[in-house]
Amino acid sequence: VVIAESYERIHRSNLVGMGILPLQFAAGETADVLGLTGEEVFEVAGVREGLGSKRVTVRARAVDGTVKTFAATVRIDTPKEAEYYRHGGILEYVLRELAKAP
Repeated sequence: VVIAESYERIHRSNLVGMGILPLQFAAGETADVLGLTGEEVFEVAGVREGLGSKRVTVRARAVDGTVKTFAATVRIDTPKEAEYYRHGGILEYVLRELAKAP
């Protein structure tokens, strides 16, 4: 998972192609606004459902044990990208397609 304020199309698409879930902070939210340092352990709930609804819940547990919960937008923007992500990336998708070929 990568969480960002915004994405350029090519960077977002490259993440999906590598099997990495691109998430975007809600409008007005940033790591600074949420008080995130980058040292938290993140848990993302609702990924399977989030591919359709475009929303997931992120829990960030700090070193001191405090937890911050926030919503994020799933930035898988096309059905083909969703398929690549479900396979773990474009390479895995292509290999599985090749394995199906007679």
